[in-house]
Amino acid sequence: MRTRVKICGITRVEDAQAAAAHGADAIGLIFYRPSPRCVTPGQAREIAISAPSFVATVAVFVNPSRGDVERVIGECGVTLLQFHGDEPPEFCSSFSQPYIKAARIRPGLDLLKYLSPYGAAAAWMLDAFHEDLWGGTGGSFDWGLVPERMARPIILSGGLTASNVAGAVRRTRPYAVDVSSSVEASKGIKDAAKIAAFIGAVKHEDG
Repeated sequence: MRTRVKICGITRVEDAQAAAAHGADAIGLIFYRPSPRCVTPGQAREIAISAPSFVATVAVFVNPSRGDVERVIGECGVTLLQFHGDEPPEFCSSFSQPYIKAARIRPGLDLLKYLSPYGAAAAWMLDAFHEDLWGGTGGSFDWGLVPERMARPIILSGGLTASNVAGAVRRTRPYAVDVSSSVEASKGIKDAAKIAAFIGAVKHEDG
């Protein structure tokens, strides 16, 4: 099965279009104010409208209020929600959109126990743990901590680059991979050549 690619932290229309042109399956729009890649609902709507209809637009949240999520759903035209914080499963499942639940991987975490309450998720994202940051850290985790069989499709994230993504796909066989910082010229500004190289590496591994 082909490995899908999500380019996260999109802040500009031209970056969304470059991601789509090079074969991205999804783009991520971040609604977490401390992030340097955070967008307003107005920016997000402009980006979402510009994306081809076959490219998913994912709204990324970290411990949002219900009002924050509902506003984005109502105004931005996104197709998926992604919860990257400590949101309970009842909250994640209570909206009109399918959702992705992220887990930050660290030694000692019982991953299956943590994620099993989120059985309604469209997919589970596995990301690197950082004490103070929620995603977009550029750090990776031990892929050996990923169980061979999981109940939901897996999206692998955290420290992926054009140089290591083939090995990551070979090791974990995820449904999709997610990248942000390693395909940037600067924080929040994507580099089309880096996006092309990353997606090319995934396609090459898929054969």
